[in-house]
Amino acid sequence: MSRQPLRARVANSRLARAAAMPQRIRAVARANMSQVSASARWLAQSHEHTNFTYDLSALNLEHLAWWVAAVTNRDVAAARRALEELQEDVRLADHVREATQRSKRAGLYDQEARFGRRLGWYALVRLTRPRLVIETGTDKGLGSLAIARAIQRNGQGRLVTIDINPDAGQLLDGFDGPWELRIGDALQILRDVNEPVDMFIHDSFHSREHEASELRAIENRLAEGSITLSDNSHVTDVLPRWAEARHKRFLFFAEKPRDHWYPGGGIGAAW
Repeated sequence: MSRQPLRARVANSRLARAAAMPQRIRAVARANMSQVSASARWLAQSHEHTNFTYDLSALNLEHLAWWVAAVTNRDVAAARRALEELQEDVRLADHVREATQRSKRAGLYDQEARFGRRLGWYALVRLTRPRLVIETGTDKGLGSLAIARAIQRNGQGRLVTIDINPDAGQLLDGFDGPWELRIGDALQILRDVNEPVDMFIHDSFHSREHEASELRAIENRLAEGSITLSDNSHVTDVLPRWAEARHKRFLFFAEKPRDHWYPGGGIGAAW
C-alpha cells in the first residue's frame, strides 16, 4: 500500500487526532515560545505595569491607515502620511522622554514615545480638523499628547481631557498646546458641556455600564458629522449597539503590537 492512501485513510479515521499530535505540539510550542520570549524581554527592559505602550507591526500600520481612510472618507495616502508624521515627530519624542524623567512616577513609565493605536487618534484629528475634542481617561497623558499635537499642527481646535485622578496628565506637563485637563467625575463634567463636540473618546473606566453612561451623557452635545471613539470596543459591544440605534456607521480596528506580549486592544469608531 502506498503512503498517500494510508495517510488519507488515517486522516479520515479515529486515529487522525493522535497521528497529528506531534505536529500540533510543535505549532503550540512555537507560539508559546514566541510569547515567552517577548514576555521575558518586557519584564527585563520595561518599567510599565499598566496602560502598556508599544509600536505596531508594519502590516498593522497599513491596516490602521485603511481604517483611518474609511472613517474619514479620505485617501489612504493621506492617512499614511498622518501616521508617519507622528512616528517621525522627534520634537514630541523628546518631550515624552523629558516629561517622563520629571514625572513623580518616572520609575513606572518607559521613556520611549510608543503610541500604538493612539497613532489612529492622531491621524483622525489631523484629517478631520475638529474644533473640540473631549477625551475621558487621561492617565499619564500619552494619548492626550498625540491629540494635542495634532490640533497644534492643524492650527485650530482644542482638547479637553478628563480624569478623576489628580495626578493624571503628567506627560502633558510642559507641552505648550491647545489642551485643558479637568479633574473630576467624567459623567458630571460631560453633562456640563455646553458647546458642540466634534470628537469624543471614551478611555476611562472600562465597564459596559460606565461606557454606556458616558455615551448617554455626551450624545446631545455631539456636533453634526462628529466621530465617537471607544478604547473599550475590543471588550464590549456598547459602541456598535449605540451606533446602530442612531443610524451611524461603526468600524473596529484591531491592534497588533510588535514584539510585545500584550495581544493589543483596538479602536471602535462610530460616525
